[in-house]
Amino acid sequence: MTRTGKNIMIVGVGGQGTLLASRILGGAMLEKGYDVKLSEVHGMSQRGGSVVTYVRYGDCVHSPVIQKGEADIILAFEELEAARALPCLKPDGLLVVNTRQIDPMPVITGKAQYPDGLIGKIEGKGVQVLAVDALTLAQQAGNSKAVNVVLIGALAKHLGLEQQFWLDIIGKTVPPKFVSLNQKAFALGYQA
Repeated sequence: MTRTGKNIMIVGVGGQGTLLASRILGGAMLEKGYDVKLSEVHGMSQRGGSVVTYVRYGDCVHSPVIQKGEADIILAFEELEAARALPCLKPDGLLVVNTRQIDPMPVITGKAQYPDGLIGKIEGKGVQVLAVDALTLAQQAGNSKAVNVVLIGALAKHLGLEQQFWLDIIGKTVPPKFVSLNQKAFALGYQA
């Protein structure tokens, strides 16, 4: 019997923890016995640069790369990055997006304006959107840097695995001194 895998694209900007998010997702799917491929396709180590990470899992995955129109899920840490990645989403795919806006350099320098109402425009295209104020939830968990794990929590319900399983994976993935904080952030996202 074959099990259905997923193509998950994680998009954000440098410093938001997209790589940790991909490690948590990949670790969870490895634990469930899937073949998993991870890839950081673009990325700038400096804060503020666009970062795209792919997580693909299934019975047999040959390539870590997700092409245009192949993503089952886009996990977006920022609204503009969600809009940029949208062409990669399948027509019946899910966009999980943080409602946070981070100004790119052209906006910071005054050469451009951040587009208004991006989430509404994306929904207007018929895209299934789960918008989460992940920054507020991360702050409730105790650290604004836990946005990534809040978003993993919001996504987790759509992957069909129980909450305790994810909490255990987080316990195996993050450094011991951050386990409690990240588990709390995950739980807040899961409930969102």
